[in-house]
Amino acid sequence: MSPRLEDITPQNFETAVGIRVRPDQEHAVSPVVQSLAEAYVHPAGVAWPRLITDEGRAVGFLMAFFDIDWHGDGSLRRSGLWRLNIAAGEQGRGYGRFAVDAVAAEIRRRGGDECYVSWHPGPHGPEEFYLRLGFRTNGESSGGQTVGVLPL
Repeated sequence: MSPRLEDITPQNFETAVGIRVRPDQEHAVSPVVQSLAEAYVHPAGVAWPRLITDEGRAVGFLMAFFDIDWHGDGSLRRSGLWRLNIAAGEQGRGYGRFAVDAVAAEIRRRGGDECYVSWHPGPHGPEEFYLRLGFRTNGESSGGQTVGVLPL
């Protein structure tokens, strides 16, 4: 089998919120339960939370955003990867790359040509990971995070 994305359902909710990154990464990504709460309070279709599974076991969580009002004033709409939580014991096995590729494919399917992401700069952050996947910083920051963009 290979990794796949699953909708968050009542049946897998506890599994999803139980996903934990390494302790040294906790400062860089919100817990899954916070992501799901944020998905709930945004208009339908903006947030796209998914459980990442492989051979029946949960290995991570991602949440994408589609056509979000980037500045909150209607002047700019973007789509991208909002959250990526790969379970501590599952890192380094290609699940992060799978998640980014899946979000990029969904953005393309919806007619988009860029994928955005933001990350906390500094040690134990995901900057090197995103840069290896082709994201490039664009000189912006959002909430103290570095913004990167991947042309699709």
